[in-house]
Amino acid sequence: MQLDLTIFNPKARALIGLDISSSAVKMVELALNGKDGYRVERYTIEVLAKDVVSDGNIVNLEAAAESVKRAWKKLATSTKYVAIALPAAAVITKKIIVPAGQREEELELQVESEANQYIPFALEEVNLDFQVLGPAPSSPDEIEVLIAASRKEKVEDRVAAAEAAGLKPVVMDVESYAVLAAFELIEKQFPDGGKGQIIALVDVGANVMNLTVLRNDQQLYAREQAFGGNQLTQDIARHYGMSFEEAEAAKRSNNLPDNYEAELLRPYIESMALEVSRALQFFFTSTQFNQVNHIVLSGGCAVIPGADEVIASRTQINTIVANPFANMVLSDRVRAKNLLSDASSLMVACGLALRRFDE
Repeated sequence: MQLDLTIFNPKARALIGLDISSSAVKMVELALNGKDGYRVERYTIEVLAKDVVSDGNIVNLEAAAESVKRAWKKLATSTKYVAIALPAAAVITKKIIVPAGQREEELELQVESEANQYIPFALEEVNLDFQVLGPAPSSPDEIEVLIAASRKEKVEDRVAAAEAAGLKPVVMDVESYAVLAAFELIEKQFPDGGKGQIIALVDVGANVMNLTVLRNDQQLYAREQAFGGNQLTQDIARHYGMSFEEAEAAKRSNNLPDNYEAELLRPYIESMALEVSRALQFFFTSTQFNQVNHIVLSGGCAVIPGADEVIASRTQINTIVANPFANMVLSDRVRAKNLLSDASSLMVACGLALRRFDE
């Protein structure tokens, strides 16, 4: 979804997927490999200090820009074009049905007048974009259009962080759409390419857990719960008398006393499994569905050793850790072992990097 930013020919130029999450700056660069395959050219993760980004908002622009710049230097690429994304909470989306066969200008006017009804801000305060999804399901003379709108300052903050780091944002997407683009690569790893199967994508980030239930690429249900990796970091900080930053570093490098696993990590994994199972109960009670075929775990917490097994045994559902890069070739700059442990937290960055290959 492009918001007032044009991209001339995405195929012709390299593009970095840049994800500014609440815990880290993540970058992924992909290239085509043969007709349908991809190659992971390079990627990097630069941990952010606490409270640089809060609730999806960049609170400290200077610190965010510095981290983006450090990440880009570590990436060691000449590519400056980036695709970035807004958190879903910062974007209002609405599907509308309009008559088919309109010219671009007519369609724009109609989208604006429709948008006026749904958006609680003055239109000059928002970035508005739309995408034609295709013929309307109800009638051949109409088309379905997706409208997306975000407050200008939300867009400008992310653009400013990238530009201050010397980069050129050319695509503005929505995190949830970027995740779905990466998810399509994971779906292909299931029997029959996941066709007709109900798949629960559970993303456990630093502060929130998102559940998205999908079937045949259609979203059936979505829910957000307050639960994330920061809880474990805070437990470590309290337990061992560390600062939050020290605890986060120790957690990431797995440099903690022997009793850590039994006293903190294991109970945390149990809580995570309980949260996943609660989220699924909400899905079953609020829809007509009563089963899920697979759980895909993503986010930084997905790779905690044993988390997938504990969740599988509590929910009795086949559970895998998300790896959108599983069928990609790796360049010699990328170490397979490192990518495997980072893959689940690179869903947004991977989905954004895929924007390079959009038609």
